[in-house]
Amino acid sequence: MTITVSSLTEAAYIALMTADAVEKANSTRLLAAKWSSGDITDIGNTSLPDRPARPEKPDLKDPNDVPRRKLTTGTTGRSALLHAIAHIELNAIDLAWDVVARFPHENMPKGFYDDWVKVADDEARHFLMINDRLKELGSFYGAMAAHDGLWQASQKTAHDLKARLAIVPLVLEARGLDVTPPMLIKLRTVRDDKSADCLQIIHDDEITHVAAGKRWFDYLCERDNLEKISTWQNLVRQHYHGFLKRPFNTESRDKAKFAAAFYEPLAD
Repeated sequence: MTITVSSLTEAAYIALMTADAVEKANSTRLLAAKWSSGDITDIGNTSLPDRPARPEKPDLKDPNDVPRRKLTTGTTGRSALLHAIAHIELNAIDLAWDVVARFPHENMPKGFYDDWVKVADDEARHFLMINDRLKELGSFYGAMAAHDGLWQASQKTAHDLKARLAIVPLVLEARGLDVTPPMLIKLRTVRDDKSADCLQIIHDDEITHVAAGKRWFDYLCERDNLEKISTWQNLVRQHYHGFLKRPFNTESRDKAKFAAAFYEPLAD
């Protein structure tokens, strides 16, 4: 695969507008390598779409209309879980590219772009890994319905980088840290260690993604002379409907330097 690109925001646009899921992931890995090697140096200022390109499948439904299946030694429930995770990872690729290129007016340091390009690359690697595992179980990405909640969250925060960081990495991805350990236990209980090992890799990488969100949220608060905890809590109240759900994986959140003083007061 050869991609010619002149700026990082153009790279983001290319990835966002690639509809095929596997091609999107592979393009992301190539574009991230171009940035990390110095083949791309200019940030640019490319206009982004309101929505990324998507494959014809899966069908996108309301979250309440997506069926839930019990994990057993059979493949149906495990494939459904992995399909849902693959869909999250695909959205996460686009979310990372979107935060790279959506806010050029913020004049962020190069380290900001380094972090989020690496996140995009991680999410692409995760998607390909889970998609390969789905194939081993006789399924594939697009075989089941999925929902559009993650991208809807990005649209609500497209105007404000602080709000984007407050919601996507520090609410949605942090929630992933909470729910993954029980999934690992269930998968190992039904003797699917291979799928569990995949989820463990994702969980460990997501700690670094939450940490990146926290690092750059703190940076913006310090730059703008804002108190961090109250600013984060106000943004969550404004842009996230409902309470944060216990139990929290405080061990993993602490590793991401995301202290309980932020989220515990907003918990249900």
